[in-house]
Amino acid sequence: MNSLTWDQVHARRLARHHLVTPVSGDLRKPVRDVCGVQSQVAAAAELAIGSRVKDATQEKVRAELYDKKRLVKTYSLRGTLHVHAADELALWMAAMRWKPYWRAKGSWHAHHGLTAKQGEAFVDAVREALDGECLTREELAGEVSGRVGAWAKDKLTSNWGELLRPVAYLGVLCFGPVRGAKVTYVRPDRWAGLKAEVKDQPDPEESAMEIVRRYLRAYGPATHQDLARWFALRPPEAREALESLGDEVTRVEVEGRKAYVLASDEGRWPSDPSCLRLLPQYEAYVLGSGPKEVVVPKDTAARVFEHGRGKYEGAVAHQIMLVDGVVGGMWERKEKGGKLEIKVESFADLDSGRKKELEREAERVGRFYGTEAVLSMGRLTAKKR
Repeated sequence: MNSLTWDQVHARRLARHHLVTPVSGDLRKPVRDVCGVQSQVAAAAELAIGSRVKDATQEKVRAELYDKKRLVKTYSLRGTLHVHAADELALWMAAMRWKPYWRAKGSWHAHHGLTAKQGEAFVDAVREALDGECLTREELAGEVSGRVGAWAKDKLTSNWGELLRPVAYLGVLCFGPVRGAKVTYVRPDRWAGLKAEVKDQPDPEESAMEIVRRYLRAYGPATHQDLARWFALRPPEAREALESLGDEVTRVEVEGRKAYVLASDEGRWPSDPSCLRLLPQYEAYVLGSGPKEVVVPKDTAARVFEHGRGKYEGAVAHQIMLVDGVVGGMWERKEKGGKLEIKVESFADLDSGRKKELEREAERVGRFYGTEAVLSMGRLTAKKR
């Protein structure tokens, strides 16, 4: 069994996430390679993508989403909004239909308290309502309830909008451009010519296994518990998924912790994780990398817990400073006087070399937003609600 250090693991994860050397040109590549970018905060997803692409700007990311339509936003992992490469939408939606509740007795209709007939009618109504249209949730709820009954309006306008997810997994719905402060929904085929409905999707189980391979490539070594948390599986199902890959995976030991990697990756381990990056909330690297106590050390976790939403969501709730693959600080930004003020709270003293890296990172963030960045350091203070 190959024996590794955490430095080696951090170094490879950083490289696979394009955080050491950003890619040039195609914004879809890093989105594919990190298995999608969580987008419950749209600006965070934009910066996450931009952090992995040389000379990226917010305008370029938005153009890929809403003009070129080569990126698409939809419900995905953990039932949360993600940005994926548009040409992989069918793959991801098929993989989501392999999720436990979809395979449960009675299928997705019963899970949401519907009969099969109601479920079919609901999906048809959404398909018809979005035929060439771009609708807000309220507009969509009105159109659908007018076709199938008032019960649909309540389910679509609830805080969770729980019926939007299965319809997205069926390839009938994804997100369109923001209209003012409201999100909109579109049909993938009408919006971007994407064939993503069930008849055009690959097999759900085969798709899920492909996602597991990609997860190991980007986030490995990983245990079945790591995979279960990331893919929203029950631990026994995650173990079964890993073991079903047979000779495609092998086990390694990282400072006493046994975990899986792709067999084809077993010998590819850089040794230097040197990298300092300013990254947004819901950062893919932190969401997917395990174990949490290594990526977010105990002392760091205590400070994160004290600040803002860290009490409820941990480090992913914050804009983070990632140092050598480990959360080493938090940061905030605000526009003032035509400039972008960036304040960083470092959890450890930075030497002169690291301070230079931080200055360059602040400049990069400023360029992403098309403005000059002004960097300061100090303890962050949570905003009063």
